[in-house]
Amino acid sequence: MSRTVIRNGMILTLDDAATYFETGRVIIKGDRIVAVEPESAPFLALPDDIVIDATDKVVMPGLVDLHFHTAIGKGYNDHMPLWEYLDECWYPLIRALDPEAAYWAAAASYMESIKSGATTINDMYRQLGALAQAAEDIGIRAVLSNDVALPEHDLDSLQDNHDAYTSLHGRANGRIQVRIGIEWLPLSSADLLREARAMANSLGAGVHVHLNESKTEVDFCLEKFGKRPTELAYECGLLGPDTVAAHCVWLDDREMQMMAETGTHISHNPNSNAKLGNGIARVPEMVGLGINVGLGHDAVECNNSADMFEVMKYASLMQRASRVDATLMPADQVLRMATRNGARALGHETGQLTAGAKADVILIDTNNAMFTPLLRDTAMHLSSHLVFAANGSVVDTSIIDGQIVMQGRRMTRIDEAQVVREANAAFRRIKDKMTVVRRAQ
Repeated sequence: MSRTVIRNGMILTLDDAATYFETGRVIIKGDRIVAVEPESAPFLALPDDIVIDATDKVVMPGLVDLHFHTAIGKGYNDHMPLWEYLDECWYPLIRALDPEAAYWAAAASYMESIKSGATTINDMYRQLGALAQAAEDIGIRAVLSNDVALPEHDLDSLQDNHDAYTSLHGRANGRIQVRIGIEWLPLSSADLLREARAMANSLGAGVHVHLNESKTEVDFCLEKFGKRPTELAYECGLLGPDTVAAHCVWLDDREMQMMAETGTHISHNPNSNAKLGNGIARVPEMVGLGINVGLGHDAVECNNSADMFEVMKYASLMQRASRVDATLMPADQVLRMATRNGARALGHETGQLTAGAKADVILIDTNNAMFTPLLRDTAMHLSSHLVFAANGSVVDTSIIDGQIVMQGRRMTRIDEAQVVREANAAFRRIKDKMTVVRRAQ
């Protein structure tokens, strides 16, 4: 088995010791990292080594997009508050989905993510068979879950999710996994939440759920259930160390304690929350309680960009601006949220460059104005540029599960022009099929 050897790079490991090599190498064999070391360390080249010269590049863990929705209608009717947007656009589009449209929408979404640094996505959507095929073809690490809701909402059922797990979980050398997805509590019942937890336990699958995203969601749950969303999820046993709760903008203090008590992970999605006018999550308080907080872009319909560098930037800047405190969310903390914390939330052996970890690695080109000036002898200056200056266009190479899926910004496993062409055609076709069913007033 040949090795992939990344040489002469600035190695930002994000390991427990915050190890940084100004000039170092990463050696990959199969799907694992076998060595991370300074370039000065003894090295024996092998005849079949695949060598990548990382001169002027940062070598770092791939980013983990902890809350993701495949996008079919990016930028379409995106001027509405969340509740109206879901009714007028999102649900009509995903109800009209067919497997072919889902495949090309996923291929386009996953391609955009890889080209902006994400190596793992946690995707809640529909037509999981098509999504899994797109993920396998393009090479991304994908955790998939269904949009499960009560039958009257014409989305997915727990049986759909069970079938997806039994047929798809573990595909592509384990790169594709399936979790139980709950769309959100206004479309659920207490019984559905309990059944979802029972299914997750019986399968050994995790849970992916929207919680406390908007004030209207909280108000609706108080009216329908007499409880706030996270209170209901807690009482039904849905929370836990295998659960990723997305958004959590409107948690009160008691609900935040429930998250901490159960070890539930939170995906903070600042760009989406801002665009939809849903507010700013209390991330410093979450972190202070020991809650593991990762980062997600949500959906490009709610954001217009899957660029996790932009998500990192917003995550810090919005907290600093709203609290008038420039010490909040420093760059090194945000980088770990986008890598280590996301990997931990999904139970993955990724998010850091250490021997034995899965080989999900990205190379960042610093030979541009975004990284100028750059003090290469310190990780602090580099981290600041990554969070506050860079965007996804600086990602040069992406290695996922030990396979080079992008090099020199060119995808290696798919035809980019075909993906763009087919995804555009799929949206036009699905848009013509969508039917808007408005709620009774």
